[in-house]
Parts: sequence; C-alpha cells; structure tokens
Amino acid sequence: MAASIFDSTQMGSHTLQNRVVMNPMTRCRADVDAVPTPIMAEYYGQRGTAGLIVTEGTAPSPNGRGYARTPGLWNDAQVAAWKPVTAAAHAKGAVIFAQIMHTGRVSHPGNMPAGAKIVAPSAIALAGQMYTDAEGMQDYPVPQEMTEADIQQAKAEFVTAAKNAIAAGFDGVELHGANGYLLEQFISPDTNKRNDAWGGSVAKRLRFVTEVAQEVVAAIGGDKVGIRLSPYGTASGMAAYPEVDETYLTLMASLEKIGLVYVHLVDHAAMGNPAIPAEFRAKLRAAWPRTFIVGGSLDAASGQAAVDAGAADLVGFGRALLANPDLVARMKAGAELNAPDFATFYTPGEKGYTDYPALG
Repeated sequence: MAASIFDSTQMGSHTLQNRVVMNPMTRCRADVDAVPTPIMAEYYGQRGTAGLIVTEGTAPSPNGRGYARTPGLWNDAQVAAWKPVTAAAHAKGAVIFAQIMHTGRVSHPGNMPAGAKIVAPSAIALAGQMYTDAEGMQDYPVPQEMTEADIQQAKAEFVTAAKNAIAAGFDGVELHGANGYLLEQFISPDTNKRNDAWGGSVAKRLRFVTEVAQEVVAAIGGDKVGIRLSPYGTASGMAAYPEVDETYLTLMASLEKIGLVYVHLVDHAAMGNPAIPAEFRAKLRAAWPRTFIVGGSLDAASGQAAVDAGAADLVGFGRALLANPDLVARMKAGAELNAPDFATFYTPGEKGYTDYPALG
C-alpha cells in the first residue's frame, strides 16, 4: 500500500507525525536586534501539526542579516527567545529545524547591526533594490570580497549558529544553500569570480558549502543537518550556467558522504521561474539515499503524487501553511483553504500572521 502524506514517517532518527513540511518563509516579525518576538511562538505553534517545520531564514551573524526584522542565532538573547518557539512547535508534535541563512551580498547596511559588513565571494553588486525600514527602497551596495579570514569567520558563524539552535531546543538546522544567498554565491560562477582556492573550478566553487556542511555536521551531528538547494533558480540574481548539472550532482555526492539527513529542493516554476528539467531532477533524486523534500505550490493531490512516484519522501508547503495554520486537517477533510494576504507577508504585527482562522 502506498504511503500517505498524512502517515507518520522517519527522517533519520526523527519520527515525523506526517510527511507535510512547512517550508521556510521570511516573515519579518523579529525585533530590531534580530531577537524573536512572542508572536513568533504563537505562529509556529499554530502550525505545529506539520511533520517538519523549517523556520524562516535566520542569520548566523550580524554580517549575515540582510533583511529588516529577520531573526538571528548568534547571541544568548536570541537563543532564549527561540526557546518558546521550539516548545510551541513540539507541543503540537512537530519536529522543528532552524534555517540558517547568511545573505551575503543580498543585504543593506540599513538592515544590519552597527559594525556589520556586507561580504561575498566577489565584489559584484546585485542589481536592483531592497527594502529598509528607515529609508525605504535602497540600491544594493557592492559587497566586500571576502578575505581568507572572512571565509574562516563565516564558516565559524554557521557552526556557532547551529550549536545555538540546538541550545534553543531545535531538532536540527537547514543550511540555506539556495535563492542566491552566500552559499549559492560561492557555488555560482556568476557570483564567484575568484581564482584562488575558493573559486574557478567546480570543485573549488563547491568548497565553501561542503566545508560549512562538514563543520556543522562535526558540531551537532549529520542527523541534525539538512540543506536547501535551488539549481536553475533565479532568485537574487541567480541564473543557470553551462555546468549547473555537473555542479549539483558533484555537490550531492559530497553531501551524501558528509552525512546530511535531508536535501530540500526548491522549485519555483509555479511562480513563473524556470523549471528544474525533469531528467536532471530525477538524477538529483537518484543521487540522494536519504530524505528528499520537494515543494513548490503543491496541494494534497500533487504532494501525494510526488510521494507515490518516489520523487519525494516529504512534501513542502509554503503559502498554503502560511494562510492555513491547520492545513493538515483541512487537506485531510478536503476543506476549502484560506487565501494568503500578500500585503501582510512582511509587515510587523499579528495581522496576516497569527490571525488566519482555523476550521471551526
């Protein structure tokens, strides 16, 4: 009998109450010091009937915080404020991973603590603008090309954040290797123009992400570490390149040896972005022997179909879970879903965050 997305399953040593994953979604409800706020515990707790919750992108350091009101995991105040969040998720039965997101060049000083600097593999600015609370829309600055010391510091920041996540009660961490942030900036030849040990060949461009993964696994254990990847993605100035397939298949082999518990594949084709070619997608799936997560505008039927076809072990839901705290119950019942309020995705406060109604 085929596995239902509503059945309990294993992800390494973690027992999940179902195969439904809450995708990481930036919500901008932390305070100016990147400390989680009490409403964040309510928000994640409301959605705790998912099998696995992956939090919004969480900065590992002041240098890694690119957006207004996003949370961090670099100091004791942040750790303390995350504890009610993890407790609320656990109270509903969810396993919860913190997504560690170093934004690299996708940043602006208006969103960073004093003394932080914008760093990237190469001094190439992202085209366009980003929002700041104080000054509205601002051009992306040219980042500082990372020195050897900067690279070692950034790796250490991922490790510290992972340890802090465990101290805060998280079951593990997801390394954000997607959407044009620092890890992918090293992977892509469009953003990594280095000709030293950290750039040039495929192997050298993969070195940073593989060493981050190795060091985080050494610190907290492979069963507590996943990664999100977005080959063919276009977020934050990314684009496909001739050796993209070779790059990611090489990376998958390295990550498999390092011992990560899952790979989380991003596919934003439903939102108008290029699709991951089906043949390549199948190769990625075949290359990964452990838990494989896919998402991208799925519903109960398409999520079940992905599991039935062996294309995924777990299925991720973003906007549907944002707008439906009881999404699992609604999908089981075939009930109508609340529509997401796009105007409140990134605004402060409870509106469009903790006030979506559950079924009566």
